[in-house]
Formats: sequence, C-alpha cells, structure tokens
Amino acid sequence: MKILIVEDERELANSMVNYLQNEDYFCEAVADIDAAREKIGLFDYDCILLDIMLPKGSGLDLLEEIKKANKMDGVIIISAKNSVEDRIFSLKLGADDYLSKPFNLAELSARIQSIIRRRNFDGNNIIQYKNLVIDLNAKSVKVDDVEVEVTKSERALLIFLLLNKGKVVSKNSIAEHLSGQSAMYFDNFDIIYTHIKNLKKKLGNAGDYIKTIYGTGYKLV
Repeated sequence: MKILIVEDERELANSMVNYLQNEDYFCEAVADIDAAREKIGLFDYDCILLDIMLPKGSGLDLLEEIKKANKMDGVIIISAKNSVEDRIFSLKLGADDYLSKPFNLAELSARIQSIIRRRNFDGNNIIQYKNLVIDLNAKSVKVDDVEVEVTKSERALLIFLLLNKGKVVSKNSIAEHLSGQSAMYFDNFDIIYTHIKNLKKKLGNAGDYIKTIYGTGYKLV
C-alpha cells in the first residue's frame, strides 16, 4: 500500500515515514503544495496524509483539486488546528478523515488502514480470492489455509493485482506502484520479473492465477 505524506515539519514527516514503513507501507514525503501536486498528478496513492498549513498554499485547496480531478486516493487531513469548523469543512470537501496534531502514530496507522479497507475491500480485513487469503491486519498470505512466506514487495504486488483482478496491469504501473518513481527512471523491469517469478513459485497452485500478458504486463484471472 502506497502513502503520500504532505507535511512541512521535517521531524514529524520523518517520524511518520519511519513508523509507516515499519508497518509495511510504501511511503513518500513532500514538504510543499507544488511537490505534492506533481506527485499526485503522476501517481495514485492508497492514502494521502495532507497538512493544511503548507508552503506555497493550503492543503484544503489541494484537497479540492484532488476531488475535482475525480482522483480516488484516500485523504486524511492533518492539522495543528483542532477546530470543529475546519474538521467539518475538510469532510465536506471530501476528506476521509481529520486528525489533529499532536497524534499517536499507531492511531494514524489504524485510520489509514480503515480508509484502505473501506475504499478497496468493503471494510474487510480479509481479502479472499479462490483458495488465496490475505489478512491485512496480520500481513499474512495463505494458500489452502497454509501460510506462505512472502516479502513486503511481493505482498504489495499481490494486493495490487487483486485490486485490479481481471484487468491487465502494465509493468510500468507495477514499477511505479512499488517504487513511487516514474517508469521513465527504470533501465529495465528485471526487478518486476523477479518479484512475479518468486511470487508465482511461492503461491504454488495459486500462482497460476497470475498470467503473463506478453509485451504488456500481468493479469490476475
């Protein structure tokens, strides 16, 4: 799962990145509106953590732009202002949640997970596809009730394919989703081939659900 942190307080941003990475999220952090706007224009995020008071503009203006562009990224407003008016206005603009500073990082992680579950998995912690089961809380993958040891990147790739099941997912999309960088920065997709190969091998018979669409990408069928 990929998170964008838009926060100009460097110490707070670093603490959020460190904590959420330990929770197996892929995190990127930017400190101003322009950098955030560029990232959001290039990539899709499972959740955006958006401060209100930012250099070069207001986080609420950026939230309004996100919603007008019909982006599906979840958004949590993070603000030093514990104002009922700001909270109501943020939610009316389309924010999924509002968190006042200072906050507990475990609570932040729980709220992120709640938004991702609600938006992508109908509020469920368990994703089931045929004989394949992923527990988002336990961060586990099981095939026929037997737990399979996968890496953070392999699990993120599997969830990404499940979110797009039945659709062809390009190598570019996978590379950008896992790295947070534009595919133009990749010399090749060897790392993607390796992740797919290892994942299919580890999943056993469930690995057959991942089909290679030659010259394009992969599809979960």
